[in-house]
Amino acid sequence: MATLDNVDYELHLPPKHARGELDQDEEWCEIEIDGERRRIRFHDYAEIYDVPGLYERLFADRLDCQSPRVVADLLGEALRDAGLKPERLTALDFGAGNGMVGELLAELAVGEIVGVDLLPEARDAAHRDRPGLYEAYYALDMTQLAPEQRRDLMRHDFDVMTCVAALGFGDIPPLAFAEAFNLVGSPGWVAFNIRDRFVEERCSGFGGLIARMFREGILEERTRTRYIHRVSVDGEPLEYVALVAEKHADVPLDWTHDYSD
Repeated sequence: MATLDNVDYELHLPPKHARGELDQDEEWCEIEIDGERRRIRFHDYAEIYDVPGLYERLFADRLDCQSPRVVADLLGEALRDAGLKPERLTALDFGAGNGMVGELLAELAVGEIVGVDLLPEARDAAHRDRPGLYEAYYALDMTQLAPEQRRDLMRHDFDVMTCVAALGFGDIPPLAFAEAFNLVGSPGWVAFNIRDRFVEERCSGFGGLIARMFREGILEERTRTRYIHRVSVDGEPLEYVALVAEKHADVPLDWTHDYSD
């Protein structure tokens, strides 16, 4: 039994007979308050962030999500190998959610951490759950940046971008990723993860865009690992790839027209 603003609630996963029928972006849970259940899809992040502690309880505790730690550790190793001091870096935590990755960047002693997410609910959850973690946190649509929003972001002079458990499944369009990527200076560093099948499907979506960025020398891979992101509601392992790469140039925004999930 967990507590939601002093109200007892229980967390339920789908019944066994329904679990095998659900793809990753179709999975759901239910929270029960006073005998009444409310269903929430895993990708309905605004609803999840509105429930204090639900994101961690669901993904970290029940489904054993490893991605924030895997990506942060991989980035930390790459920065050490490059002889860089994290305290001198400014990081853009893109798709920041309620701050799980930002918290790990702070553990790496990154000097300044700025969050960006599409959802105001994510920003509000980060301020609620991890107050003072971010130097700034912007809730905005990276595909429709106003000039003043772009100027405000650029003043941070980002050295690093992280994007964890946010790519694929249509949650972040390629254009949004490219806009965020181009806020990082060159040379700079990018750390992200993506479902293994999206890396393998290189002709479309993020797999195609990332492959082209490597091929054209915009990114230079430093390290990658294949690992279990989390388990599905059916207990099956979901394999992802985590990558850390050095950025050498901006990505042309018109490339993103050719790649859509």
